[in-house]
Amino acid sequence: MDMALSPQATAAGLLSGFVGFSSSFAIVVAGLTAVGASQQEVTSGLMAASLAMGLCTIFLSLKYRLPISIAWSTPGAALLATGAAPEGGFAVAVGAFLVCGVLIVLAGSVKTLGRWVSSIPSPLANAMLAGVLLPLCLAPVKAVGQFPMFGLAIVIAWAVVGRINRLLAMPAAVVVTIAGIALTSDVGMAELGNLWPDPVVVVPQFTLTGVIGIALPLFIVTMASQNIPGMAVLNANGYHPDPNPLFRWTGLFSILGAPFGSHAVNLAAITAALCANEDAHPDPAKRWQAAVVAGSVYVLFGLGAGAATAFISASPPILIEAVAGLALLGALGASLMGAVSDSTHREAALITFLTTASGVAFFGVSGAFWGLLAGGAMMALGKIGRKS
Repeated sequence: MDMALSPQATAAGLLSGFVGFSSSFAIVVAGLTAVGASQQEVTSGLMAASLAMGLCTIFLSLKYRLPISIAWSTPGAALLATGAAPEGGFAVAVGAFLVCGVLIVLAGSVKTLGRWVSSIPSPLANAMLAGVLLPLCLAPVKAVGQFPMFGLAIVIAWAVVGRINRLLAMPAAVVVTIAGIALTSDVGMAELGNLWPDPVVVVPQFTLTGVIGIALPLFIVTMASQNIPGMAVLNANGYHPDPNPLFRWTGLFSILGAPFGSHAVNLAAITAALCANEDAHPDPAKRWQAAVVAGSVYVLFGLGAGAATAFISASPPILIEAVAGLALLGALGASLMGAVSDSTHREAALITFLTTASGVAFFGVSGAFWGLLAGGAMMALGKIGRKS
């Protein structure tokens, strides 16, 4: 089989890798920080997540000769970013990451669990995701209020470049943010020169609140918002692999990355489309090459995680959250539309959305779980009322 990379596939893979990392790494950093990770642990987690999705992409694309793109769980990172550090610190979060990885493996192995995930009503799943995303999507407005010059520069760069090429909107916002940090911070070349991050192994702690408040919501949003849409993108481009082995492999790589601080990896959607369409290669049988290139880019970015986190640590957190919020606006809009489009379940979806967005936590369990529970109860009451 011809292993020579075509220029077209190489270009598509480079674009996919750059967009995949630059558009959402700030969300991952914000999420890990929110659940109690130190700067060293954040660097390690960013490295582990990048390596996990890069190596998994390369492995699966070569194994199946299909453009199978893997990404870190962006909605999962957003979920973490809107919560609070669990009692017991980052070790409890790492324990939850491991449980989430095991659940993803089981979802690809046990048909009952896979059917259970698929049976979660779409309006409630979308409403929960929208509630998770809302606080971050408000960050650009807050950034403009707190740091008008930098906040406006980020938003304007995103808006103007996005009108020309939507795929380059987030990279443009990231470039403006980096330029602003470079001009105003005292980060030295010594910090940036240490490109090789030091892996930090975190001994996991397993608690009931960690499983219910972090692992279960992380698993649900990863499956419902990433793995299932990721399969839909592949199918839409004429590829129909068995999803179960893919779920198992992404779960396994999630487990391998968790002790180093990585939250979860899964099938990609947007970057999958970049590698799976005809722009990647006119021959569908050779588009896997683009995914291999994208995976290699993720590996390189992972090895440079130290420089990325050094830059981010020198920035006011609200600016990083603003970049993350801009990256998630499309996801918020799609989730809201999916949540309220069905008038039959609109109230239940709104209850889920508002409860999740409130950020309240009971017994140490995050609002995402309670939102799903409240919406489910409202939906059940509605069914009882219609029967009577």
